[in-house]
Amino acid sequence: MPISPNQGSTGGGTSVVITGVGLAGTSAVHFGTKPATIVGTPTPTQVNVVSPSGTGMVDVTVTTPGGTSNPLSFYYVGAPFACSLSPDSGGTGGGNTVTINGTGLATATAVQFGTTSATPTVVNDGQLTVVVPTGVAAGSVGVTVTTVGGTADDLSYTYVDQPTILALSPLSGPTSGGTEVTITGTNFATTQSVTFGGTPASFVVISGTSISAVTPPGADGAVDVTVTTTGGSATSAGAFTYTAGPGI
Repeated sequence: MPISPNQGSTGGGTSVVITGVGLAGTSAVHFGTKPATIVGTPTPTQVNVVSPSGTGMVDVTVTTPGGTSNPLSFYYVGAPFACSLSPDSGGTGGGNTVTINGTGLATATAVQFGTTSATPTVVNDGQLTVVVPTGVAAGSVGVTVTTVGGTADDLSYTYVDQPTILALSPLSGPTSGGTEVTITGTNFATTQSVTFGGTPASFVVISGTSISAVTPPGADGAVDVTVTTTGGSATSAGAFTYTAGPGI
């Protein structure tokens, strides 16, 4: 006589289906010593119930005019606790993988970012990973982990708009580097790196629309300039030109 699911929240309230034979006259279903709520009218092969509260593993029995069934095992699962999420921000396009740490995560079935749900990968009872879904807009959203034992909603995730590069000044400098370049654009507040032709440059974020960077040494010619932020990357192709000094 199967039972599905065979686990649920310690607070009760789990919808459970018990299948077997001779169940039409079911008068009671017990989870351990506690009666469950029978939903609808039992059929000869199925009875639907809502589990009562409980802890640990309990025997589930079905009582009919013909007697009491053999016991089935049902496992009560405690509510989860999520204590950290890393990284806790990313681009509005989603797609990056975050790690959630806590307890009671082994039965996680969904992770909600605001109103959008994602399917997690359970690493163990204390950790899971999940690919962040696309965000509705930039800003902070609540993160909720749903498990058999209940939900944990103590975390938040911040969506960040992708940066854009609008202009550079000056547009050229010596191959030896050292040119101070002002980069203007949008969504620069969380800038993590600036590169000229793939080579990292030192930089200072002036504001959400301005960065001051110092060019590293580079080869003669035009190179791409890339700004990488929490929200993603923006590249301006051939935006800066290295100029070799005179030789005699």
